[in-house]
This record gives sequence, structure tokens and C-alpha cells, in this order.
Amino acid sequence: MENYKATQRDTLFVTQELLDMESHYAQLGFEDASEDLIKAIYAEAAKFAENVLAPINQSGDEEGCTFNDGVVTTPSGFKEAYQQYVENGWPSMAHPVEFGGQGLPYSLATSMAEWFSGANHSWAMYPGLSQGCMETLKAHGTKEQQEVYLSKLVEGTWTGTMCLTEPHCGSDLGMLKCKAEPNDDGSYRLNGTKIFISAGEHDMSENIVHIVLARLPDAPAGTKGISLFLVPKYNVDENGNPADRNPVKCGSIEHKMGIKGSATCVMNFDDAKGFLIGEPNRGLACMFTFMNIARIGTGMEGLSATEASYQGALAYAKDRLQFRSLTGKKNAQGPADPIIVHPDVRRMLLTQKSLAEGKRALAVYCMKMVDTTLYSNDDEAKKLAESKLALLTPIVKAFLTETAQEATSYGMQIYGGHGYIKEWGMEQLARDTRICTMYEGTTGIQAIDLLARKVMGSNGELLRVFVSEIKEYCASVRGKAQFDAWVNAIDSHVDEWVQITNDIAKSAQDNPDELGAAAVDYLMYAGYVTVGYFWLQMAVTAQQKLDDGTSDTDFYQAKLMTAKFYFDRMLSRTRSLVSAIESGSDNLMQMEEALFSAGK
Repeated sequence: MENYKATQRDTLFVTQELLDMESHYAQLGFEDASEDLIKAIYAEAAKFAENVLAPINQSGDEEGCTFNDGVVTTPSGFKEAYQQYVENGWPSMAHPVEFGGQGLPYSLATSMAEWFSGANHSWAMYPGLSQGCMETLKAHGTKEQQEVYLSKLVEGTWTGTMCLTEPHCGSDLGMLKCKAEPNDDGSYRLNGTKIFISAGEHDMSENIVHIVLARLPDAPAGTKGISLFLVPKYNVDENGNPADRNPVKCGSIEHKMGIKGSATCVMNFDDAKGFLIGEPNRGLACMFTFMNIARIGTGMEGLSATEASYQGALAYAKDRLQFRSLTGKKNAQGPADPIIVHPDVRRMLLTQKSLAEGKRALAVYCMKMVDTTLYSNDDEAKKLAESKLALLTPIVKAFLTETAQEATSYGMQIYGGHGYIKEWGMEQLARDTRICTMYEGTTGIQAIDLLARKVMGSNGELLRVFVSEIKEYCASVRGKAQFDAWVNAIDSHVDEWVQITNDIAKSAQDNPDELGAAAVDYLMYAGYVTVGYFWLQMAVTAQQKLDDGTSDTDFYQAKLMTAKFYFDRMLSRTRSLVSAIESGSDNLMQMEEALFSAGK
């Protein structure tokens, strides 16, 4: 969307006023990350998003990527934008100085990823995949792998991918067949095919580093027999420069509903030379470093689309004249009133706004937890942050993207028929963000991860940790008369969250299908309550600023009014989710398979 504007003001509210990131950075040893520095970095990132990425978003969608005998060409302007991105130092921000990075915190770099994706989702995927590749090598790579590959990735002259999925297995990685056989020099020969590989081949960087899951010859069956390998597009000479072409080649690119400027590749490994990362048969554990970062990043894409759709819809609603207000003319000099006066248009706009701002607070909070896991010297603080991230990551991935479907649909709806027309950009947002609920694990998989693996798998401990934080906050602000109703609403919801969990666990003892039947509704319930918790915090913070006599009254009044909308209209969605959860699995599982085809 060409008129996209980076949310500098609201992001500063979340980072500085709500979450006090400046103190957080100081505690972690990032004293240089002052508010003034953050504002300066934000301003430059906003210019890049608005002036470089947004103008090539629609043209990139129309042109798409082209494929010719293994060579992928990105849309016009994409390569040049990436070179500017590298020259400006954006890839290196949150990486160690020893590898050529700028040594700034993860959360500072990642908060701006929302703007790059909001301005141009397809383009943002290319550097986005590199981040997980870098984190994997930092966490599990050998010293030599870090010296040879990590420095180039940090520099941005090389990019990275994640190669998991194969034609016969999607998320069930225990079925993968890609093989890795040892060479005499300590390297490995990889053979197999991977599909749906974002940025698997393109013309934007001089080399591509593939992180690949494969099986060693003596590997046990299932997920316990998966190892992780580094496979470069070009082999590297003794000076660390690209040399001969490695036999890993793009067989084709997918023709997709959206993100057409992002190359989604079939990658064929034909005796491709690779190097083991981490221990043999421990690849999936290593890959989770990549996958968890990718899942948070995908959630951010949902946030980005929600915000971008809101911006476009709001501008249109202020300008488009249709009908008169039910309470009398609001635009007496014109033939009709702007559609923003109509209650239903406001319902859609406020849904978008309340979701975008609430999801932003949750996302930045998770980034803050990632900072703690990466940089803190306090073992207890790291353990606590890891526990919260374990619970919240599937919520961020699934809730932020599922609600983005609703938000982008409303963006089209507010435009009416024009929302279905390409020139306005609303339908592109809906198409581009549709993938976000599917890749990096579908909503159903995230829901099972949350309920079965994280909550039940920890005997409820991960849930108790986060619920304790929420209840402590509610207790700390109880007595502020204007917020008591909202405090009570959140407090009672987290009690209900625990009770629902206990009820599902009890039912699942007799019938394990109860977990699967409840999972998605359970995750969405958790999402609405969690975002409600952050709306409560934002409302209290906004009121404090108004009480202190701020001059920015409109901003904080808007926060309070949006919070009211969320508590009155959005949090109540939990009622239908509870009803669905309580209905159990019988209404899903009792019908025989043959009956699904009845009447065909």
C-alpha cells in the first residue's frame, strides 16, 4: 500500500511508556540504546518503509517473480531496495560486533520489521528468513561455520533459508526422507527435494545459505532421527568467498494466491555439499531456534497486515461520501456524509484498530522476553522469560494471523466494491496475509502445541507463570475506580482460563480427542484474554499520562476509547469460544466418514 505510514508514535508508546524498554536495555548492558537513539533509528526505518518499500509493493504483486531454468528473478526494484537495506546497515543491527554486527538488542531491530512487512510483505520475507538462519548458527554452529557464513549473513551480502517441508510431508517432519551421507572430508552429500522454500532462490544476494533437515544413514526413524545441515548455494573457497556452484537447484516456483513478489521454491538437492550443525539426530531441537523466531515473525506479519489495512480503510472512510448520518447531517455542504459517521463502519474500523494496537503490545512484550533469554546474566530471569515465550509463541503466531484475516476482510468491506479492485491495495493485503495462518505451522498445529505440549505438557506450569503475572498486575491497579470493571473482567477471565484448562485435561483422560476438539477455540480464547491484559495496561498508562498533564491528549484519549471498545465488544467473544469448548468432541467425531459425502 503506497500510502503506508510506519507507526512510530504508537511503537514508541509501547516500547518506552508501556514496557519501559530503555530501563530494560540498560539492565541488559545496552546503555547506548537510549530513547533518542531509538527515535533516530525509527525515523530512518520509517523513511525506508514508506519511501522505498511501499512504492514497489503493488508493482511487485503485479509483476511477481519469474523462473527460467533454475534462475529466479525478483520484481523490478526489489534487488535495488535490498542493496539499500544492506548499505543502511539494517541486517546487522541485532547481531554481535564480533561477527560484524552493531550489537543492538533483538527487540529494537524486530520492532521495525512490522513496518517493512506492512509496507511490502513480499519483499520483507527475503531478509526475514535470514534472521532465523543467523540465530541458528549463533546458537548451534561451529566456530568455523560462524566465521565463514555468519559474518556474511550479518553483513547482508548473503541471505538464508529454512528447508523443512517435503512433497509427502508438511508439518509431520518425522516422515521426511531427505538423506545426508558423510564424505571423507567431514562434509556430507545431501539428496532430496524440499518444497515451499521461501527465498530459496533469487537475485538479491550473492550467496544463499540453506538450513536443511535431513537423515543420516544410520538415523532412527521418526523425529529422533533428524539432523540439521548447512548447505550453501555456492561453495566457499579458503578466503570465504563464493566459489563453484553447489548442486542445490530451484526446480520451480509456486504460483500463489498472494505474496507474489516472494519466491516460494521447490529445491532439489543432488549430492549437494553440506555441513552438520549441532549433534547428529538432534536437528529438530536445533531447528526450533529457527522455527520459534519464524513463528513470532509470522505473527508480526499478521500485525503488519492488520495495521496496513486499518490505515487504508480509515483514510477511505474519512473521504468516501455515502448516505446521511442517522442522527442528522454531518457534512451539510456535501451531497452525503463521509462513511466514518456510520456505526457499522466504525465497528469495523475499531475492530481493526483495537486488534492492531493490542497485538503490537503483545508482540513487543514477546520481543522483550527474547532479549532476556539472549542477553541476561540472571538465570532466574532467563528461565522466567523462556517459560512465558513457550506459552505465548503459538498464541502470537496463530492469534495475530487469524485476526488479521478478519481485519483485512474489513479493509475490503469498508471500501465496498472498490475493495475488490486491485488499484486500492485492500485485496492484495487480504491475499498476501492469507498464507500467514498456514506457513510455520497451521493454526491447528499451533493450537495443539499450546494446549497439549505447552500447557498440558508442563502440567499447567507455563500457564500458571503467565497467569500469576496477570493477576499480580490486576491486584496492583485494583482500586482505580475507572478501571475496576476492566480489572475484574481480566481477573475473572484468567480464573476461567485455568478452569477451562482443568476441564479439558479431565475430559482428555477418557478421550484424547477432547484436546484436538478444544485446541483452536482454546487458543483464540487465550489470545483475546492476553490482548485484553495488554489493553488494560495501555489504558492505565494512558490515564496516568493524562493525569500528569500531557499535551498529547488526543493520542491518550484515543487509547482509552479504543480500550473501552475492546472490553465492551471484543473480549466478549470469549463467550462463544467457551461454549464451543464445552460442547466437546462428539459433535466432531461421531459422524462416520462415509456420511461426509452424503448427498453428493
